[in-house]
Amino acid sequence: MQPTATVLVYSDDSNTREQVRLATGRRPAPDVPVVEFVECATPAAAIKELDKGGIDVCVLDGEAVPMGGMGLCRQIKDEVFQCPPVLLLIARPQDAWLATWSRAEAAVTLPVEPVEFAGALAALLRQKRLQGV
Repeated sequence: MQPTATVLVYSDDSNTREQVRLATGRRPAPDVPVVEFVECATPAAAIKELDKGGIDVCVLDGEAVPMGGMGLCRQIKDEVFQCPPVLLLIARPQDAWLATWSRAEAAVTLPVEPVEFAGALAALLRQKRLQGV
């Protein structure tokens, strides 16, 4: 059986969640596992899924309402034991400093550009595998 990676996608916008799924495909790169998605439209649902465990990478929408991905990222980095790496979706390249403030490991701009997004997600999955967590 082939290993899989579980990616949590948080956005109140179903179109953004779909962009993430489509940009990833079955796997973002040949050397990383096949991806399974857990989609969340609310901060409470995302935290509940993280509390269950088994999430390899989080993709958080910085433009989500009522709580943006940046604030949620900072919260989970403080509250979730062994918090998975976070890929933050930001509105503008100038918002990269906010992604750093939120302690996200990577950030890409919206709308999701498939090659850029898949590369960033694959890098986080590789990093996770190397850490053996």
